[in-house]
Amino acid sequence: MGILALNADERVRDVRVSEDTLTVDLMDGRTISVPLVWYPRLLAGTAKQRARWTRCAAGYGIHWPDLDEDLSTEGLLRGAPAPGVFRQRLTRRSTRPRPPAGEAKVKRRSGRGG
Repeated sequence: MGILALNADERVRDVRVSEDTLTVDLMDGRTISVPLVWYPRLLAGTAKQRARWTRCAAGYGIHWPDLDEDLSTEGLLRGAPAPGVFRQRLTRRSTRPRPPAGEAKVKRRSGRGG
C-alpha cells in the first residue's frame, strides 16, 4: 500500500452547497465537488435546508435532516450520483414531444463532393 493511502482520511471536515455544486472538504485536505443535479433532494431544498447538515457514520457521511438525504464520502469519491438520476434524465429525454413524421425536417445531401 502506498504512503498516500496510509494518510488518507476520508472523514468530512466541511460541506458547502451552492446553487449548482456540492463541495465537501475531507480531513486529509482533499476537496470533492460534484454537480448538485446528481442529488435531486438537495437540488430541491432551500439554501437554509442545504446549510443544515450534520456528520454521520463516524464522520464518513453527511446527513441533511430537513431533506432526509444522506451521502457517504465513499460514494462521493466514486462519483456516484443518487440512484436513478441518470435513468430519470434519459426518461425525460425519451418522453419529449416529437413532431409528427410529416413535419420532421430532413436534411438531404445535394450531390457528392464539395
